[in-house]
Amino acid sequence: MENCILKVALDTPLDFCFDYVWPLAEGDARPLIGQLVLVPFGRREVMGLIIAVHETTDVPLEKLKQAIAVRTQLAPLSPEWIALCAFAADYYQRPLGEVAIPGLPKNLRALKTTSLDKAVKKLAKADAVHDATPIAMPQLNAAQQAAADAIAGAQGFAPTLLYGVTGSGKTEVYLQAAAQILAHSIDEHNPAQILILVPEINLTPQLEANVRSRFPGVALATLHSGLAEGERMMHWLAAHLGQARIILGTRLAILSSLPHLKLIIVDEEHDPSYKQQEGLRYSARDLAVWRAHQLSIPIVLGSATPSLETWHHAQSGRYRKLELRERAVKDAVLPKVGLIDLERKAPREQMVEGISATLIAALKLRIERGEQSLLFLNRRGYAPVLSCDSCGWVSNCTRCSAYLVLHKLDKRLRCHHCGYEQRIPRSCPDCGNVDIQPLGRGTQRVEENLQMIFPEARILRIDADSTRRKGSAQEAFDSVHRGEVDILIGTQMVAKGHDFQNLTLVGVLNPDTALFSHDYRASERLFAQLMQVAGRAGRVAQKEGGSASEVLIQTRYPQHPLYSAVRKHDYDTFASELLEERQQACFPPFMYQALLRAEAKELKIALDFLHQAIACVEHDGITMNDPIPMTMTRVANIDRAQLLVECSSRPALQAFLKIWISTLRDMKSRVRWSLEVDPVDI
Repeated sequence: MENCILKVALDTPLDFCFDYVWPLAEGDARPLIGQLVLVPFGRREVMGLIIAVHETTDVPLEKLKQAIAVRTQLAPLSPEWIALCAFAADYYQRPLGEVAIPGLPKNLRALKTTSLDKAVKKLAKADAVHDATPIAMPQLNAAQQAAADAIAGAQGFAPTLLYGVTGSGKTEVYLQAAAQILAHSIDEHNPAQILILVPEINLTPQLEANVRSRFPGVALATLHSGLAEGERMMHWLAAHLGQARIILGTRLAILSSLPHLKLIIVDEEHDPSYKQQEGLRYSARDLAVWRAHQLSIPIVLGSATPSLETWHHAQSGRYRKLELRERAVKDAVLPKVGLIDLERKAPREQMVEGISATLIAALKLRIERGEQSLLFLNRRGYAPVLSCDSCGWVSNCTRCSAYLVLHKLDKRLRCHHCGYEQRIPRSCPDCGNVDIQPLGRGTQRVEENLQMIFPEARILRIDADSTRRKGSAQEAFDSVHRGEVDILIGTQMVAKGHDFQNLTLVGVLNPDTALFSHDYRASERLFAQLMQVAGRAGRVAQKEGGSASEVLIQTRYPQHPLYSAVRKHDYDTFASELLEERQQACFPPFMYQALLRAEAKELKIALDFLHQAIACVEHDGITMNDPIPMTMTRVANIDRAQLLVECSSRPALQAFLKIWISTLRDMKSRVRWSLEVDPVDI
């Protein structure tokens, strides 16, 4: 009997791996790098990842614990996958185990192997490789065909921005480029895999239906957090074993094991949903670019409103830019954008519960013609706050620096930050006044008002409240596609990716608040949001006797340059001006940032910690901004503050962060802190 030493990465905040003994009897196979291993850790048994196998260790053998079991029924994770996790851990300043282990399906990390054994046995009965021949492909226009050929014909690492207006057929370009790559990869031992990322779960069913109908003989896997654990593991294993040729997923799919990856597509690459906001705060888009570079394969970043970072790379020549300037459907044109001036052309007496007479008339016309309309308001609930005119009481959350939002249908006041909720009071808690009123409007209130204005219309609301039940979002979208809805009311869930064939009018309510945000990214996001939601209209040619597609935006600031750019569908000029402003202000992409957040029972404690963090290391060449309370200072009875760190050199910032993090970990503090590299919300 001899021993070998397993170096194992565990899901802990400790930034090193752990050594375990593995006894080897004569004839036993040595454990392999990339295999999962069950080990004792403290009083628990946990799953780890074998990073290295050694003959000896610096630790006395008698002090090492023995590993319990190696998951030999699972093919080892590849060196490339481990390198991806190592890069993410290094760049985002987290231990390797905190990246690699949580990225695996929960059932794969289970102490018992029952679920894994069943899944492996089931997949073993399936064909390893399916017929990759797609059904007949639709005819592309010249620009689409050129883009598809350029993507499929790319050699090595080739980052490409596919910049196409809404409705220009970017999805069709993805599918036909994928078809070419699959057709040229017929080696059953090295079948091509293609990863397509979308920003949100509710966009996967439509894309999945398109892919399945186009590639009926190709094994497909989907990966997102909405799957049941058993289903997620089956799909993950199909990808890991190379059986799934096309993998669709949200941001977590970028950390999946794909041994034969040949193309990565990031749809709606500008979307902030690609940035994880808890735990490992990674950008799936950025990791996708790194993974494509690592594997020397092409990557496509598609958007009608690219992020300024991506646009800057394309303008500077770092990324290749392919353009689709026209809508794919013949005679389908971009909608005309109109502004409804709430200060002059729509005075208060002409408004009906926040909806202008002009917009009401436009909705009425569409209903009469059997066409669909969309009202976009990015605020769910009935009203943002409940108030008392007599004493000034408002429905504040007792645990957060936020209001309790009125949810009239549920008869609850609810905090959208900490989840606290309570019954709607019958009278003012402070003065007893029974005439307490909602202030502002959310999607529920708009829905109620529209039902009064158009009692015969079929009205549907789609937001996070109406789609809590699994599958309810897809049911709602299906009803819109079937023509069972006259007016759709929704938040950002309806603003992108959906192909509504009979929708000719989009109305936008209350977009102005983003114009005055403290966040320098707010205007970029608002522009993208408006362009994306506008793109839901007029995606097919105008019917004879039908309405021309139109977007009506209610605003008190119609002269604002952002709205002027939206009216012209002029992303190019808008992006160029924003980039110039960013460069003058030394903001990304011309500056690199990290954000240190601190949480404590009292704000002073959090701020004191951040001041100590500034003083604890030398920071020549690094800009340390003053610690400040976060905009949402208090959440769930915890006060929060932040410290923004900036540097004009990414390598210099990374080198500093490694030293800084190590020093911060050694500081004894009552503060809970976290570091985010490349923050998107400041």
